[in-house]
Amino acid sequence: MQADMAQAPQDLPRHIAVIMDGNGRWAQQRGFPRSEGHKAGVEAARGIVTECRKLGIECLTLYTFSRENWLRPADEVSTLFALLVDFLGQEVPNMERESIRLRILGEIDALPLAARTAIRRALKRTAHCTAMTVNLALNYSGRGEILHAVRSLVRDGMKAEQISEEDFRQRLYTAGQPDPDLLIRTSGELRISNYLLFQCAYSELYFTDELWPDFRPESLYRALASYAARQRRFGKIREQLAEP
Repeated sequence: MQADMAQAPQDLPRHIAVIMDGNGRWAQQRGFPRSEGHKAGVEAARGIVTECRKLGIECLTLYTFSRENWLRPADEVSTLFALLVDFLGQEVPNMERESIRLRILGEIDALPLAARTAIRRALKRTAHCTAMTVNLALNYSGRGEILHAVRSLVRDGMKAEQISEEDFRQRLYTAGQPDPDLLIRTSGELRISNYLLFQCAYSELYFTDELWPDFRPESLYRALASYAARQRRFGKIREQLAEP
């Protein structure tokens, strides 16, 4: 099925979060170095951002680099950040043209200088964009984000009994954005890996065996069709049909 022939369902999520898993396995299956898998993963991400913009998706969050990823070999980590710098350099003009705002979820101060510089430049250049938001989760931890929010409230002197859920939300990296309606994970893994733990409390989960570099716009349409077929209840009891 070609992406341009696919029909998007009417019930689209406002916010899609993605765990882009399987780059290394994709490369290994082809006898390539892991760096080639990450390069192919960048191309897949570019295609999904483009398709989500066409569909009018409000927010797209991509799990780009977790805190745990620092444990990978140093050369692989260096490759990942080099790809990030190249991606931002190429895509920021397109993001400006398409009115796509970039936001970063995570602690960027620990990132390499070139990555920090590219990120800050991209944030500044896209700050005025309003049609769509692309979040990159970088040096990110869901548990760490929750601790960050709690510490922020404590620093501001708020008492426990004063803190509302909305107060807490405003201290998260995603402040001002809707929670993800749909969480997609590729590569057949069935877990959320410390990702948006607070925000995904009622997200619909979609798992696919496709490795991330193979995830194309038509793959996205299959996930959207699955989402549209579900009845979201947010913990509420399903209304029973009246007896005839």
